[in-house]
Amino acid sequence: MHSRMTAPRCDSMLEVRLPVRIAYLVSHPIQYQVPLLRRIAQEPDIDLTVFYGSGFSVRGYKDDGFGVDLKWDLPLLGGYKHEFLPVLRDTGTQTVTAPLNHGFLRRLQGRNGAPPFDLLWVHGYAMVNSMAAMVAARALGIPVLMRSDSTLIDRSRSELKLAAKRLFFLGLRQLIDGVLTVGSLNDAYWRHAVGDSVPRFLMPYAVDNAYFQERSREAAPRRAGLMAEWGIEPGRPVILFASKLQYRKHADHLLEAYKLLLARTGQRPYLLIVGDGEARQQLEREAKGFDGVRFCGFRNQSELPRYFDLATVFVLPARHEPWGLIVNEAMNAARPVIVSSDVGAHPDLVTDGVEGYVYPVGDVEALAAALHRVIDTPGEAERMGRAALKRIDRWDFESDIVVLRRAVATLTGKLPVPHK
Repeated sequence: MHSRMTAPRCDSMLEVRLPVRIAYLVSHPIQYQVPLLRRIAQEPDIDLTVFYGSGFSVRGYKDDGFGVDLKWDLPLLGGYKHEFLPVLRDTGTQTVTAPLNHGFLRRLQGRNGAPPFDLLWVHGYAMVNSMAAMVAARALGIPVLMRSDSTLIDRSRSELKLAAKRLFFLGLRQLIDGVLTVGSLNDAYWRHAVGDSVPRFLMPYAVDNAYFQERSREAAPRRAGLMAEWGIEPGRPVILFASKLQYRKHADHLLEAYKLLLARTGQRPYLLIVGDGEARQQLEREAKGFDGVRFCGFRNQSELPRYFDLATVFVLPARHEPWGLIVNEAMNAARPVIVSSDVGAHPDLVTDGVEGYVYPVGDVEALAAALHRVIDTPGEAERMGRAALKRIDRWDFESDIVVLRRAVATLTGKLPVPHK
């Protein structure tokens, strides 16, 4: 009796694919991004390493927008590979020249026996760090994916600044091989900036839908406690604003619209303003004499679902808002949203009259009319809330994974192209 050993086959049918190595460069750990990074790290054929310029968001820092000392209450590290780059300059905030790091070339080449990275993914382009990393990748022949949330919403730039930006993008076009766009307005921005010669992949600007939906469900049994804390009578509508109290966020427009609404409805709604920042004192002065207004201060991310649960409708009246991820969060609580036309999320998430309303930025009368329709039309808030939840369910991390894989496959040829 003879035994026979079969040598392993080496043909293409049994070829072993090594994971594609992706280096992701971002200034600091960002609370919205971390859940997505953890999800990407679960892909068996993607080897992701996140390179941070600074850890100021982990340590705690002064956020000028919120106007408070800030430390996020959700873990920002863990569940994905990461490294903090050697520091040349770290001011504890993000600017064009900070954080400033070195060592990009050595890390992209691969260290400690690891092979070179297959792709560099960069978040944001208007930083020295980003440019240095892209130049290093180009020197090594590594393709570069860019992602940012910029839009063409007019900021009244001078002709000189516009000319300088056009020259900048001529150079940037030579350094990037593809763009991950976050939504329709951002896609239009990048088409304008670099043209159709650079491929664009729409990767939805999503939040952790499962987390916010679960937290919203958990909030409902505790609603009475939060209502008692803020002196809110049952049965009265609640209008919610939650964002930084910067002047460009225009909580003042919402306060003006609220005053108009009071003259038109017998519902006696509350207005909850969650957040802190430069405009708070002015808003408090303007709200004097209106006993339905509540200033709730800054609330950390894990606390927000309780306020979404309390709300009848969420409003973001901001000007020059590239996206507005707080809109995603409110929709995950099945709440209708009213947003200004300057909120970048609106073409992708809000159809006027379906999930909420979109009104011309700065038009207080139109905002008041939208609030009136939501609050005074029987069943309107509930109907729109259901539509909001249905729509945001499709704008999720799983869609991000599909698009990221398609982009990586296109630029490296090292992943199968998804069919979805």
